Amino acid sequence: MIRPATPADADRLTHLQSLLPEPSPALLESALGETGAPTPATALVSVADGAVVGYALAVPGDETVYVAELVVAPAHRREGRARALLEACAEGGDSLTVTVAADNEAAQSLYRACGFERVERLPEFFENGAAIQYRRD
Repeated sequence: MIRPATPADADRLTHLQSLLPEPSPALLESALGETGAPTPATALVSVADGAVVGYALAVPGDETVYVAELVVAPAHRREGRARALLEACAEGGDSLTVTVAADNEAAQSLYRACGFERVERLPEFFENGAAIQYRRD
């Protein structure tokens, strides 16, 4: 099941976010409404047996929705949860854009399997190195 995140999910989302190599805690807090500032970011969660096991942070942009973060708990990977989160991010018929570490072949494989096409290599996008940007129209 995919649903919008709520402030009650914050602890679990923070734990899942810790699995990411370059998380954006401020963006997650903003999407949950914890900063008091309005944000266009949306957090969607994947739930299994009543527990949050994955999430996506989506930010609308010019002609695309940028998926800023996507993570699924290791015990729930390969169950279609990341794919379902991506589809939920695109529900308005919007195109999706993602940026992934250049050495993260597992994520790149997921995006290609979900119909994303490589747009460009961004040499110094992440603090730890290069990234590849993908887009699906």
